[in-house]
Amino acid sequence: MNNKEVLVDRSRSGKVRPWRERKLENLQYGDYLQILHYKKAHRVKECGEVLRFVEDEQGHRKLAQTWFCHSRLCPLCNWRRAMKQSNQLTQILEEAVKQRKTGRFLFLTLTVENTTGEQLKSELRQMGRAIRNLMRYKKPAKNLLGYVRSTEVTVNHEADQPMYHHHMHVLLFVKNLYFKGSDNYISQAEWTGYWQRAMKLTYAPIVNVEAVKPNVNRQKNSLLASAQETAKYQVKSKDILTNNQEQDLQVIDDLEQGLGGSRQISYGGLLKEIRKQLQLEDIESGDLVNTDSDEQQVCQVAREIVAKWDYQRKNYFI
Repeated sequence: MNNKEVLVDRSRSGKVRPWRERKLENLQYGDYLQILHYKKAHRVKECGEVLRFVEDEQGHRKLAQTWFCHSRLCPLCNWRRAMKQSNQLTQILEEAVKQRKTGRFLFLTLTVENTTGEQLKSELRQMGRAIRNLMRYKKPAKNLLGYVRSTEVTVNHEADQPMYHHHMHVLLFVKNLYFKGSDNYISQAEWTGYWQRAMKLTYAPIVNVEAVKPNVNRQKNSLLASAQETAKYQVKSKDILTNNQEQDLQVIDDLEQGLGGSRQISYGGLLKEIRKQLQLEDIESGDLVNTDSDEQQVCQVAREIVAKWDYQRKNYFI
């Protein structure tokens, strides 16, 4: 084994993909599940254990086969899921712009006060209902063409018990008329009022809305940047793996219970119709091998490469 080569998998841009880092996080997550007596712990630890790649003569390499556990909090699966979500959303947005050339995009962030682990599940369900109601209100619906919303949960470790900051990122596709006149344009204060009404809150929540730049690049407020923000991880690994075992166990248990049965990302209006037209796979249960996002294109397969995780040396070896 000492003569085996360490796996180095690079993206199109030459950046080394974090297989080792994600697998180490995956194993720690699996250990925690085992301590918590979750039956899926063993299955989670086997996630991405053997990776089979195909490579062409130019050295372009693409993942061809592995087994993913699909657990909601698995760092390996979340990484691949975010790649696939970003790619699907980019396809949908590009098609939306083709179909409605004058349409514009808004990036809306909707928050509520932090909640406890016990209340997280019911709070997320309420937010899901509230966002649907919000989009049906007369003024928001007037110029709305479609939307995609994702849920993100971050953890506040400072309190006596973990508290959860659950919020929504919503990318809105609107008619150009939205920006013309007070009858169409919705100010940040109005969006705040609508969200407060939809959630039936007794306080004014923090809401942020920004116009998205139409150019598809990586600049702040660009369409691509907004798509990537919408499609990112629901829960980051750093929030569940802090090396404070007692707290990590509580957080993982809370999130396993709170996120169960919920969808991270959903579509409405024209964007939902386009998703159906493109026949895109359901990411929640679908294939995480073929993300088609920043993956090397292999024209003609010259060789296959198999990399296996070495538990003693804590790395993938070819």
